[in-house]
Amino acid sequence: MIYRNITPTLLRLSKTFPILGVTGPRQSGKTTLVRELFGDKPYVSLEEPDERAFAFEDPRGFLKRFEDGAIFDEAQRWPDLFSYLQGMVDQDRRPGRFVVTGSQQFSLLAGISQSLAGRIGMSRLLPLQWPEIKSLFKEGVNLDEHLLRGGYPAIYTTHKNNLESTVSHQDWFASYMTTYIERDVRQLINVHDVGVFQRFIKLCAARTGQLLNISALASEAGISASRGSAWLSILETSDLIYLLTPYHRNFGKRLVKSPKLYFVDTGLAAWLLGIRDKEMLNIHPMRGALFETYIVIEHLKNFYNQGNSADIHFWRDSNGVEADLVYEITEKKEEQIIQKLQTIEIKSGATVTSDYVKLGKKSGQFAGDEAAKLRLIYGGDESFERSGIDFVSWRDLLFKK
Repeated sequence: MIYRNITPTLLRLSKTFPILGVTGPRQSGKTTLVRELFGDKPYVSLEEPDERAFAFEDPRGFLKRFEDGAIFDEAQRWPDLFSYLQGMVDQDRRPGRFVVTGSQQFSLLAGISQSLAGRIGMSRLLPLQWPEIKSLFKEGVNLDEHLLRGGYPAIYTTHKNNLESTVSHQDWFASYMTTYIERDVRQLINVHDVGVFQRFIKLCAARTGQLLNISALASEAGISASRGSAWLSILETSDLIYLLTPYHRNFGKRLVKSPKLYFVDTGLAAWLLGIRDKEMLNIHPMRGALFETYIVIEHLKNFYNQGNSADIHFWRDSNGVEADLVYEITEKKEEQIIQKLQTIEIKSGATVTSDYVKLGKKSGQFAGDEAAKLRLIYGGDESFERSGIDFVSWRDLLFKK
């Protein structure tokens, strides 16, 4: 069992709310984790036809078996579950009584907002964080291999000691995309031409780390802008992509308003781009964008694992000042708590150059006195301070558990 950094958050929520909700993309490890943490509870998969038929035909009889609690996996497959759970927990509000999981976040959250507000503690589990992956290997991990494999747990539980093999995870991504389109997408939208939708996803992968232009994306895919927006919404709410919004505070500059598109898993993005081995990735023009994607999503995972909303952004203005990541932090100074802006520049190169120093200094200029100590995360192996900037190796992204 791979230790998941979200574990303390799930345990904390289970001691506070009568229902614990865990959402996230398919194969992110939700079922494995909740069954490990709450192994004393009966487990029911609503993907099973017999269980689902029982629930639809005789919902009260179905739930009578679980008056002391249960784990309901893929809960969005039976939307009425949330209404019935509302009545059950209103009569008995024991904390941690029920656990519900769902990979189609849009369906799950719609049911929760209607029925379970104030009764459920929600969490979001994305694929493995770097500290979780690092713990699996006794020897060092190559950056390009790491970007190529991504973070889905199944890849590491099956061949975790074989860093050189690319067969298993390439086949796994192919199967994953087929399953995603056939089981999830077809349930939500009427996709007449699967090939067009597949092309749309690949075009999104080619834009990871870039400003989103929906009109241009839709035009290249050969669909209308409205359909492109709808398909993007499906990819976002099923946690395949993440849209990073610009920082909204006004620092007297004309700001870029479009979000930046990021794939949640670099391995899946690389597979969609046709990158099949680390040698190809090392010279590929998308390597820098994939590295930026990796660093941004690592921060996103950390916010979710701590049970916080993803309050991360980027900054770009018309004067060319930009920061790849921006988020608010608190610092203690002379017994006072002050709010600062952490700005982060991201570069995939393994060697710190004078240009990196200039970029690092420029990234926090817009924030003025509100800027925290400048930070640049890069593809090298050593972390150090230079010219007042913290240069952080990708290997040292060891967030607190």
